[in-house]
Amino acid sequence: MVIGVNKTKMVPQEKALPGRAEEMSVPSRHYVLGTPLKGPWPDGHELAYFGMGCFWGAERKFWQLDGVYSTAVGYMGGYTPNPTYEEVCSGMTGHTEAVQVVYDPQKFRYSDLLVLFWENHDPTQGMRQGGDVGTQYRSAIYSTGAAQARQAEASRNAYQQRLNEAGHGEITTEIRECDETGPFFYAEEFHQQYLAKNPHGYCGLGGTGVSCPGT
Repeated sequence: MVIGVNKTKMVPQEKALPGRAEEMSVPSRHYVLGTPLKGPWPDGHELAYFGMGCFWGAERKFWQLDGVYSTAVGYMGGYTPNPTYEEVCSGMTGHTEAVQVVYDPQKFRYSDLLVLFWENHDPTQGMRQGGDVGTQYRSAIYSTGAAQARQAEASRNAYQQRLNEAGHGEITTEIRECDETGPFFYAEEFHQQYLAKNPHGYCGLGGTGVSCPGT
């Protein structure tokens, strides 16, 4: 940890760690699905990116869906290229822990992924999820185009209404297009499909108990 850093405040870009040009080395195949961990992806498949706290449990939620071709964990939304886990945890990269989802839209819709996203974490907590505190645990949706962005915003508004009715606070989820956030940087091999390799490992996911309306 960097002394004097408030890990719940976004680091200014000019103070972010410099990172490196070399990409993180990751396995060629998904530990559970057996599919490639990096593209190119099959024709017709689409990408989605979500941050919902610790990425170990979040990734498992998505790889369990029939129609998901591949998943990976990494870092997104900040400034530091190809950061290490320790650098992200320092609060000096601006990144949040993110999951990359490659899916077949013929089998389910992006809106179905959004329902899973909203219902499996608490999007009202700001720069934390439960006991996991820091900017790297913030809730985020990074859309791959205008259509995804519109659906994300519509689902946020619909879910906010449900949360209001249940007495919860305001959604703090960051919604931006990937063109604004920069690339998805793969996390280290150790973190990829972590809970498949370590079935009793830590999972900090916890929803509000409020259902999200589908669209």
